[in-house]
Amino acid sequence: MRIAIATEVHAPKIDGISNRLNHTIRELTALGHEVLTIAPAPAQPICDGERLLCVPGVRFPLYPDVVVGAPDPRIVTELAKFRPHVLHAVGPVAVGVWSLLAARALAIPTVASYHTELPEYARRYGYPELEAPAWKLLGAAHSLAELNLCPSRSTRDSLVARGFRITGLWRGGVDADLFHPRKRSLAMRERLAGGRCDRPLLLYVGRLGAEKNLHSLAPVLAEMPGVRLAFVGDGPERARLERSYRDLPVSFAGFLSGEELASAFASADVFVMPSTTETLGFVALEAMASGLPVVAADAGGVRDVVQHEETGFLYDPAESKGALEPIRRLLGSRTLAETFARRGRAAAEGCSWRRETEGLLASYEFAIARAEQRSLRVKIRNFFEA
Repeated sequence: MRIAIATEVHAPKIDGISNRLNHTIRELTALGHEVLTIAPAPAQPICDGERLLCVPGVRFPLYPDVVVGAPDPRIVTELAKFRPHVLHAVGPVAVGVWSLLAARALAIPTVASYHTELPEYARRYGYPELEAPAWKLLGAAHSLAELNLCPSRSTRDSLVARGFRITGLWRGGVDADLFHPRKRSLAMRERLAGGRCDRPLLLYVGRLGAEKNLHSLAPVLAEMPGVRLAFVGDGPERARLERSYRDLPVSFAGFLSGEELASAFASADVFVMPSTTETLGFVALEAMASGLPVVAADAGGVRDVVQHEETGFLYDPAESKGALEPIRRLLGSRTLAETFARRGRAAAEGCSWRRETEGLLASYEFAIARAEQRSLRVKIRNFFEA
């Protein structure tokens, strides 16, 4: 199959969407499919089998880490030459919308997938007046697709309530060979814990942004003398977080990837995830694969990943110290922590990228069949109206 993918986020950027694409494109090419990716510069190829069209990009004002693609006539010409069986717009904002429109003009079946709560981000970054228009624009973009995909049931239900035509799930997987309990390292634990590897260590991995609700962990940490917290990642909220936590035992490790990231997960005691805006929560799945019990806010797509009191704890984010008791329970009982770690690892092993990519291919086939049916209905109607 020839597959075109349009995305605002692509390697070398590091985040959940680029991680998803890295694995998916590798799996698609390994399965023998041809892939053309359309992304804003400075995108770099993920693997040898990927063809890449870089279009001009500009920084997105509400989300400065994201570069959005400008209209480029090469989108039409390259799609016409490549003749994809399907085009997949990943989180359509700009380049995804231009590509959906081009695909519609060229009669190419289309799929769109939703990954980021941009309207919610607009509100959290001080632009509440843009929340409603953002929902309208996203609704219009997704209406161009034959099929819409979501990373979790929670996100799907939320969008259906807003009138989106959501008919499928694309959850994504985890590399359970990379993220594994055997990656535990005393050296990494010392690095994350500021040399105090004998103390309990909490870990957060992800973007340091206002939407991640990270300041909520400060009063929790203040109630647990001797417990340390490590932030892995970076973002616009880092300076404020460093000020908020300056009197607490907290370290900021910056971005980690590959073996270093896997070692960070495996070397901590509890993974904490206070964000209420996750459409899935890949990092929670990576923590589980690493044998790290999870304490997460009971909100968004993380509910599809963490089973409460089975692989971790979900707490009410409306409570100012909701994470405190679950963390105490895990740190206070080695048996409980090991039980959750074992169950979490088993659950993660069933979420391979190959399996998720095969499900995505089935969604592509569905969209292609739906487009053919729509085209046939148009031809029949035109015949009788002639």
